[in-house]
Amino acid sequence: MRASKYIFPIAVMFALVSCEKELDFEYHDIPAQQVIEGLLTQEGASVRLTMTVATDEPFSDLTVTDASVTIADLTADEVFTLAAGADGIFTSDDVSGRTGHEYELTVQIGENKYTSVSRMLAPSEIVSAEFSWIKMPYDDVAILKVQFTEDTDPAANYWMRVYRNGEIYDWQAITSHNAVDGIVTGMMMTTRKDVDEEDDDDVLRDGDVVDIEVMTISEEMADYLESLNNGDYNGNMMFTGAYCLGYFLAAPVSKAQIIFHPAEIPYAE
Repeated sequence: MRASKYIFPIAVMFALVSCEKELDFEYHDIPAQQVIEGLLTQEGASVRLTMTVATDEPFSDLTVTDASVTIADLTADEVFTLAAGADGIFTSDDVSGRTGHEYELTVQIGENKYTSVSRMLAPSEIVSAEFSWIKMPYDDVAILKVQFTEDTDPAANYWMRVYRNGEIYDWQAITSHNAVDGIVTGMMMTTRKDVDEEDDDDVLRDGDVVDIEVMTISEEMADYLESLNNGDYNGNMMFTGAYCLGYFLAAPVSKAQIIFHPAEIPYAE
């Protein structure tokens, strides 16, 4: 976790957000477990089925495609069937999430059935995204600051995901309490200025494309992400039926993009 690596002088950041590199389901010396990662946005649906990998085993492709996957719009009384593509991810061109609607994901794998329900909250809109340098004792560090509009639903929280050249770079779960005059702020520590001293996972180089996504999520999803952040993969179970790990989220997504040019980044005042 990048926040444990640096000490950021604005202490309130740590009180308001939690962060983790990505959603990894890795276990030591336990049988493989089913993992379901389902996401429905206004742009469509995707469901990825995998099995957990013990951290002491060599990498192998544990994608599961022999399954029946459906998403039901419980509000509109419609059911959509998802099909696995060449990448093993189940998708559908027919379903897109609508604000206020409640959705149920059902996955059938052999005799095991898994279900999860999620209500889509109203979308948030990214209003600004920018980098600034801060001086640290060991080097200058680029801070990514993203601001977006607040959802007035008291259950609303936010999931900010950042990609580097199309690959996941980092993410934050941001609580509903982080809002001033209707604007929520997410702040993320990124690369050091001396890239030769930075880890490959953390480094940003001149010309890198940085994509940002912000989704409005429920308290239940925020609690789930917090459990992952704390290393508790079995807490805040999101599915009923047979035992599995993972999540299903119906959420609107707002997007922004920045091209990283370190020479053009100002220093924080």
